[in-house]
Amino acid sequence: QLQFVESGGGLVQPGGSLTLSCTASGFTLGGRAIGWFRQAPGKVREVVGCISGNGEETNYKGIAKGRFTISRDNAKNTVYLQMNDLKVEDTAIYSCARDAFDFHGPHYFPHPADCDYWGQGTQVTVSS
Repeated sequence: QLQFVESGGGLVQPGGSLTLSCTASGFTLGGRAIGWFRQAPGKVREVVGCISGNGEETNYKGIAKGRFTISRDNAKNTVYLQMNDLKVEDTAIYSCARDAFDFHGPHYFPHPADCDYWGQGTQVTVSS
């Protein structure tokens, strides 16, 4: 089955940290941008940030700036989302996806409709 295999989610207290991993199964990252998305209960899916094909550029939405870091290891076909200073409102199912494109520049974010492979999602719960 062609999908990302995700891991690293769980329960964490406010202010804590988690690192999510997303490994491609059956395909390669292929120099494409990779996006991280999340969906909270009762809310629409939103993009958290993205990383360029060579890993040199990352863009983050305001919800993630200064707290989240996206990285990738193309040799391992794996993308990471490190999350620090987690807040209750970060509670959501987090997914990664491969974009149809690569990007250059600070204003690009992938659109879900342009992503071909997705992870199954991993639950992140921030609660005291």
